[in-house]
Amino acid sequence: MASTASTLSWTSSSLFQSFGGNANGPTKLSVRRTSMVILAQKKAKKTRTIILKEDVADLGKQGQLLNVKAGYYRNFLHPLGKAQIVTPLLLKEMKIEEERIEAEKKRVKDEAEQLALIFETVGAFKVKRKGGKGKQIFGTVTAQDLVDIIKAQLQRDVDKRIVSLPEIRETGEYIAELKLHPEVTARVRLNVYAN
Repeated sequence: MASTASTLSWTSSSLFQSFGGNANGPTKLSVRRTSMVILAQKKAKKTRTIILKEDVADLGKQGQLLNVKAGYYRNFLHPLGKAQIVTPLLLKEMKIEEERIEAEKKRVKDEAEQLALIFETVGAFKVKRKGGKGKQIFGTVTAQDLVDIIKAQLQRDVDKRIVSLPEIRETGEYIAELKLHPEVTARVRLNVYAN
């Protein structure tokens, strides 16, 4: 206990001496006013801008940019590998990929337009059927019949699901439509005659 008291007295006396006085005599402390400046810190971000790597129920589809709460990203999306924080490099890669996809879509559309032009300039495709009374024919002309004729004459494979035909039960000229692309439809003439 005695050593603690002597340490305290020594510490307090050295403290007073550092202010410019001595421990035994009266000391005069100079009073300086100093102002403390407190800088406010930025609040932590509460949301994160992310891109989804896969479809997430009630949130969005793959490739979608979203703002989500930081905790939701940190505790759910990131550990399961469902999302990634957006960075400038990632945005640049996304833009390049988007341009590539758009160029591919344009190429497919241009190809469909060229094919439509070929189909429309060929003229009428001739379809032979066994004849009945008057203009009647036996059976009907189907989409598969048109696909077979196109393959034989133009050496082009066409899916029969894109062909729409009116009901053909007699001889005459008909128009068939081929949906080559969501924005491109070719109109083809058919001449149906009995042999």
